[in-house]
Amino acid sequence: MNTVLPLVERAVPPLGLPESAREGIARTPFGLYVHVPFCATRCGYCDFNTYTSDELGPGANRAEYAGTAIAELHRAARELGPDLPTVSTVFVGGGTPTLLPAADLAAVLGTIRELFPVADDVEVTTEANPETVDRSYLEQLRGAGFTRVSLGMQSAAEHVLAVLDRRHTPGRAVQAARDARAAGFEHVNLDLIYGTPGETDADWAASLEAVLASPVDHVSAYALIVEEGTRLARRIGRGELPMPDDDVLADRYEQADATLRRAGFDWYEVSNWATSDAARCRHNELYWANANWWGIGPGAHSHVGGLRWWNVKHPAAYADRLATGQSPHAEAEVLDEDDRALETVMLGLRLRDGLPLTALSDSGRVRAATAVDRGLLSADAYGRGLAVLTDRGRLLADAVVRDLTD
Repeated sequence: MNTVLPLVERAVPPLGLPESAREGIARTPFGLYVHVPFCATRCGYCDFNTYTSDELGPGANRAEYAGTAIAELHRAARELGPDLPTVSTVFVGGGTPTLLPAADLAAVLGTIRELFPVADDVEVTTEANPETVDRSYLEQLRGAGFTRVSLGMQSAAEHVLAVLDRRHTPGRAVQAARDARAAGFEHVNLDLIYGTPGETDADWAASLEAVLASPVDHVSAYALIVEEGTRLARRIGRGELPMPDDDVLADRYEQADATLRRAGFDWYEVSNWATSDAARCRHNELYWANANWWGIGPGAHSHVGGLRWWNVKHPAAYADRLATGQSPHAEAEVLDEDDRALETVMLGLRLRDGLPLTALSDSGRVRAATAVDRGLLSADAYGRGLAVLTDRGRLLADAVVRDLTD
């Protein structure tokens, strides 16, 4: 069976930032996201824009990828100039960025420093699969200027990892976190997924205990979402595995929140906990604040001054565009005031800091008062002019957002 993905191309005009998007560029917080689309294997639950070696055709090899990403960085600097924004955060995600040599990731970061003004306290994060890093690799990243590492743990239970098609063994993520600390990383995150078919209460408790036994200052915990087209969705569709149960997901979330709070972690976004303000992921906070960022890489999304665009998805098409001097973007849209107001509410409601009630429409403020009565929004915060989710509200965050934005 031929698994090489076809390339579908059509003519796309140059991006070109309109003057309306340029207004305030230098004054608005700005981040860079670098997408690395390669994975050793495809996890059964994942629908991200990632590829294994047998899915890629010519022009999309790992050995040349850093140079291709660097080419888009040069293009970004030209588009954003001459009054370039100061980079406050860099996030290298994927995929599995740490499938690339540490020297390649260092070269990308070095180019960012050459092309852009960079904040003295810049946060530089890379995602990593635990099996792809060791202390030596992490020391190279730390020496290159990376300040934060986010490790995909998902679970401490071997049978749960097997259902998710994760390759690392139980315990490897915790050891990778220790290696990161030993390499000099002050900020280390572990990602968890809860609600996997076959996961028991004891499995989830053991995963949380393993996290707390590791030297991390940040934890992300996400409910398993069964995405259409994934191997997991097909297995559930065939009846091999049960669909995640909403009540179980709620129980898992409450268990995580209680366990993490006792250990000194506070939630600052519905799915994220940190031991201090300094330990928060500032790059994600930039997204949630609807600030500016440029996404480098195939399928990466960007937002600058109300202009949003996204790149072609296939790595070979992306590389070809840049090699021939074309913009790699596939589509672009200008967000109007209503769009931006809606996104401000959708993102802000998920934050512990809350959302000013003035950001809601008249009808939204009426429904916010009802949400207070129902125990979904904090009465105290409401009295201070803020919409802040209660503990119960966090369990129903998506429904609250929909209710206040419809």
